[in-house]
Amino acid sequence: MDLLKNVFSLGLGAAAATKEQIEKTVDSLVKKGDISKKDSKVLIKQWVEKGEQAQKQLDDSVKAKVNQALNGLNWATKEEVQELERRIVMLEKQNQNLHS
Repeated sequence: MDLLKNVFSLGLGAAAATKEQIEKTVDSLVKKGDISKKDSKVLIKQWVEKGEQAQKQLDDSVKAKVNQALNGLNWATKEEVQELERRIVMLEKQNQNLHS
């Protein structure tokens, strides 16, 4: 699970770094006079949105691969464990009733 957290943290860090890089790049274009300040805001918004979409696709792909790997391990799900715990409690009560 630490690996999964690290992957998502890395993704969030990359997204933040990308936004900063986009802003720096667009600011340099404004300083050079290649685009207007007004156009720069639109351009930043478009690039950030594209970056967020790409990040979401990456996140979805990573989640799918992790789920696929976990399913391959054939581990019990949280719901299955909870059901077993419920059954154990029920059986313990039945056992107590038999010995009372």
